[in-house]
Amino acid sequence: MKVAICGAGIAGLAAAERMSALGAEVVLLERSPGPRTQGYLIDFFGAGYDAAEAIGVLPAIEDLAYQVEEASLVDTHGRRRAGIPYGLIAKALEGRLCSIMRPDLEKALRDNLPGDVDLRFGASVADVFHRDEGVTVTLADGGELDVDLLIGADGIHSTVRTLVFGDESQYLRYLGFHTAAFVVDAPEIREVAGDRVMLTDTLDRQLGFSVLRDGKVAAFAVHRAPDPQRPSDVRVAIQSNYADMGWLVPQALENCPPAEEIYYDQVAQVVMPTWRKNRVVLLGDSCAAVSLLAGQGASLAVAAAYLLAEQFRRTSSVDRALDFYERLWRPTVEDKQKTARDMANRFLPATSGQQRTRRLALRFAWFGPVKRRLVAALVGEPDAVIPMLLDTASEDQAAEKPF
Repeated sequence: MKVAICGAGIAGLAAAERMSALGAEVVLLERSPGPRTQGYLIDFFGAGYDAAEAIGVLPAIEDLAYQVEEASLVDTHGRRRAGIPYGLIAKALEGRLCSIMRPDLEKALRDNLPGDVDLRFGASVADVFHRDEGVTVTLADGGELDVDLLIGADGIHSTVRTLVFGDESQYLRYLGFHTAAFVVDAPEIREVAGDRVMLTDTLDRQLGFSVLRDGKVAAFAVHRAPDPQRPSDVRVAIQSNYADMGWLVPQALENCPPAEEIYYDQVAQVVMPTWRKNRVVLLGDSCAAVSLLAGQGASLAVAAAYLLAEQFRRTSSVDRALDFYERLWRPTVEDKQKTARDMANRFLPATSGQQRTRRLALRFAWFGPVKRRLVAALVGEPDAVIPMLLDTASEDQAAEKPF
């Protein structure tokens, strides 16, 4: 079986490893000229953590992870107003939590690829033609690939989705926020933050900072915006939207890198009636973006890739494998999407009352009932699908190569 995967991000890399491990001939296409460097610190746990452990990449992820003491909320004068205790969250998750930069997670997954995966950077998909029991993929350089399956893992603004299912406006659910991430040289922030993630305790917008191994500071920004349209100059937009926030924010804005080194996008979810058409299937954010409000996109991407490959291992029918994948995974995605929408105001307060409520909840996070509610709000309910698959997989089955 020959498989083309569009997108060498988290979902695409995980899918490429799994499909190749099953014996498929895999071509992994990535339109960027090389590995992406933009990104921010994420918490990796849950279903994706379980899947990463199962495929043997978890030790590499843990090696690249950061030890975070606390996510501290600070006011415009730098005073700590509340904190999210990572120790409590890690304990609630039985230690199965990693804080890692998105580019580092991609590196761990990329380094875990089998040598026979054909990874092509600078390769864009221009057209998709459906054949009987297959797909012809036309590349931007004029080349063609005849494959048995095309997996669109190319993110929330998926080219494959647009070519096969139609314009993205049909599927994007805008949640009212813009987000950005960039890396700056900010010595004062580095000195103050240490092993903490520092978050501004502000209304309608927030900047977060974490210190990287090289001494630089990773900045994460989110603000409410009525218009989903991306600004023409994202650097100017960031400096304008966050200009009067006090504390050490001016230092970060002054050293903000050029626009091409900044990740910037709307905060949105993807909602589709179906994730497949003939021999094309979507994976990760391209069909099931839960948004940063859910905080689990990376984990869900790895888990979905594992689940998709498992269906091919368990059935000889491509159609059944694709149907089972969506049937099993859709309830998890819809649950995480709903949770994200419900907690928007807790994620970023819009009023001073919501701000005070958040502070109060975090200050009493060490109380049992509050702790349970806090952890539930931050991590959601555990997904049962991946543990179920792991429980039913034997060593003999894992060794099978159906292709």
